[in-house]
Order: sequence, then structure tokens, then C-alpha cells
Amino acid sequence: MSDELIHMTANEAVTALRAGRVTPLDLIDAAAARIAIVEPDVNALPTLCLDRARDHARALMAGRRREAESEPGWLAGLPVVIKDLADVAGVRTTYGSPIFRDHVPATSHPLVERIERKGGIVIAKSNTPEFGAGGNTFNEVFGRTLNPWNTALTCGGSTGGGAVALATGEAWLAQGSDHGGSLRGPATLCSVVGIRPSPGRVTRGTSNNLFSPLSVEGPMARNVADLALFLDTMAGPCPHDPLTFDAPSRPFLAAATEARPPRRVAFTANFNGALPVDRETREICGRAARRFEEAGCIVEEACPELGPVDEVFLALRSQHFVVARELQIAQYRDQFKPDIIWNTEQGLQQTASRLAWAERERAALYRRFATFFETYDILVTPGSATPAWDVRLRARDIVDGQKLTNYIAGSALTSAITLTSCPAISIPCGFDRFGRPVGLQIVAPARGEAAALAAAAVFERMSGLDRLLPIDPRPGTVPEEA
Repeated sequence: MSDELIHMTANEAVTALRAGRVTPLDLIDAAAARIAIVEPDVNALPTLCLDRARDHARALMAGRRREAESEPGWLAGLPVVIKDLADVAGVRTTYGSPIFRDHVPATSHPLVERIERKGGIVIAKSNTPEFGAGGNTFNEVFGRTLNPWNTALTCGGSTGGGAVALATGEAWLAQGSDHGGSLRGPATLCSVVGIRPSPGRVTRGTSNNLFSPLSVEGPMARNVADLALFLDTMAGPCPHDPLTFDAPSRPFLAAATEARPPRRVAFTANFNGALPVDRETREICGRAARRFEEAGCIVEEACPELGPVDEVFLALRSQHFVVARELQIAQYRDQFKPDIIWNTEQGLQQTASRLAWAERERAALYRRFATFFETYDILVTPGSATPAWDVRLRARDIVDGQKLTNYIAGSALTSAITLTSCPAISIPCGFDRFGRPVGLQIVAPARGEAAALAAAAVFERMSGLDRLLPIDPRPGTVPEEA
């Protein structure tokens, strides 16, 4: 029974919960059993809260805490995992930092409150890099999270623990966040799906960067319909976040399950050479993008001009770090990893004129994308510049023969889209010659999550790659070419 339950999709599990065929306690027990088997090999969920989860389950089963039962995104008692950047009341929450090694918050993040109000039950906190900074999930509190397709490799970051928990069947849904690609990158490297929503779609609650569109919260899942269900759970206005807005009248789940193919699809492997992307990745993604033609879509190679996106993103991200980390670094400098100190000091050293330049460039980039989407319904790119690399490396250092200059440079495919405020989904599209997952990034116009979900659902129906999950962790070695 336990094995059968972990192989259910989130939507199947919610349907079974609504019908009374299973209980939330059944699913908690199934997840706990799977976690006990898998965790020693992957280290994805370092903090469990199963007693708290069972108390929540019993309340739901007794008819309490069900006021949102008729709303889109109702989870009916489905267990979920929360990234260790978001507070869960009464549960150890470290942010991946030794400064907060023993931190236990008294209240939950507004998004966690929303998920629980919609019938989600938190069973664990997923591992993340320190304060979510970096494309490899490791920290001094819990160590490294390993890729289940090959445990010698990284799972990506910063929602790496959530991606691994999904791929291995430890959970049905995972909450995460995305600044430069923290939902999309791990989804690609672990062969699951993740969406970076438009800024304001999902509350960021307690962030000090409340008026910045760079970092967003969002869902991750094993398939597109489950991803849409969890986005319905999360979406909507929140008094704690001034950028939030109403959820759509048509649920995202309907957009995914009733998906029609987009009319016109643009594909670019590397934005006309502007960004480094591994050769085999370019080839795999190019063939995958052409599969949209099987659904009757027009597929053309085209893309907007990016301009100096790497410099723009670094300038704006560095300012973001000043807001978030300047005061903490002044007090606890010796407990921060060098990447965060470097990124924050970049922000402290740049001039107001430099920031003004970055804002003008970001506005111009948005306008170019808006014009581009007058012709094309979606833009498809590789989901990552390379497949997963050696988990012992802090970050990729070379892509397609090009030496990278800093720890975020390898995420330019996703960070460039961050600057546009467009929603983007990462979805599996195949494997390289070493068996490492490769994925596509599907980008839609601003606030066009429904279009991105529909296109992703069409592709998923053709590829069938979601049916490979969940997997047992697989030991391996680092490919020589990697």
C-alpha cells in the first residue's frame, strides 16, 4: 500500500483523499517510510515534522481546518515539503546558515499559512544552500544534497532538496523559491517540473525586498498537472506582500488538463551565441523543441536580443543582497560563505549611476520581450547550460569551453528570464549520453502562467517522461567530460 501511494500523482492522491479511499495519515505514513529508505542516499529532507503533521491530519479528519475546501488548489490533507528558507511554526528552520542552526520560529511564513489553509500538511523542510545562494545545494548545517539519477552529481540549487524529494518519491509536492533559477535549475537537473511565477502571483510574505521583482516563491512537482494544482494553492493576494494580485478566475489546473497547443513556438539554444550552453544540451533541446510540430505548432528559431543581461543581473542581484544581508554580514561575517559576502560587497561598491543603468537596461529588455510575444506564443530554451556536474564543486566553472567568472554565471539562461518578469517552466526533455537529465525552459508573456502550463502539458503528453518517476537513488561517478 505504501509503495502504491508514493507512486500516485498529487492529483490522484487528492482525489483519493476527497473520496475517502485514503486518509492524510495513510499518506504521511507512506512518505515517512519512503523518507527512511531514501534519505541516507540523498540528504534532501534533513528536518522532519511528522508529529506536527499527524496532529494537522487528525484535525482535518475531524472536520476542522477545512474552510478552503471549495477553493481551487484544495489539497485535502496531502503532505508537502517546505524549503528551509520559509518559516514553519514550531519547526527548526535554519535558512542553511550556521547563524540560525538552532532557530525555531513561533509563526509560519504567510505562504506556509496559505498552503496549510488549503489543506496541505507540512511533513519536512527541504535542504537549500546558505540563504538560498547558489546552484549547488550544500551548507554547513546539513551538508550536501545528492542527485538521485547519479549521487556523485549535484541536484542544483537552491530548491535542490525539494527537487530530489519529488524525484525519489519522498513527497508529492514541494514549495520553493526562485531568484536566478532556483526552482527551474534543480527541476531540470533532477527531471521534475518547476515554475517561476510572475512577480506578485505568489506571496513572498516576510522578505525585506518586498518591492523587488527578482525573487519569487513557487511550486515544484513531478508533472505539469500537479504543478498547476500547487500553483492554485499558492496564488492570490496577500496583505503582507504589496505586489500580489488576484488569482485568475479559471484555475491553473484547468489550463494544464485542458491544454491546447500554442500556435507559434520560438526556440533558441543559446540566444544566438550570447550565452554559453553545452553542445549536447543544445542538440537535445533543439530536437525536443521540434516535437511541438507533432502537435501542429509552428516552430521557428528566434529569440529577443538579450543585451548585457549578465551585468544587469549582477548589479540588481547585488543590490538585492545589500538589502537582505548587509546588516547580518556586519554582525556575523565569519559565519557567511564567501559567495554571499562577495555578492553583497559588489552591491555596496556599485554607484547609484550603475544601478540606474541596470534599471534602464531591464526596462528595455522587458519591452523587447513584450514585442517578441506579439509574434510568438511561447519561447523555448534549454533549462540549464549543462547537465548536472560534480557535487563537490561549489559551482560550475566552465560551460562549453568558456571559463565562468563567478558562481552565478552558469545560470544565465534562467537569470536572463528573471529580469523579464515572465513566468517560466522547466520540464524534462531527455537525457544526455551519461544518463543525466536535460530539460526545456518554457517562457510565456508576463502573467501568462496559464499559457506556459498549457504548452508544458502538451509537451509532457508527447514525451511521457513524467512516468519515469519516482526513482530509487542511483550511485555513479562524475563523467570525465563533465
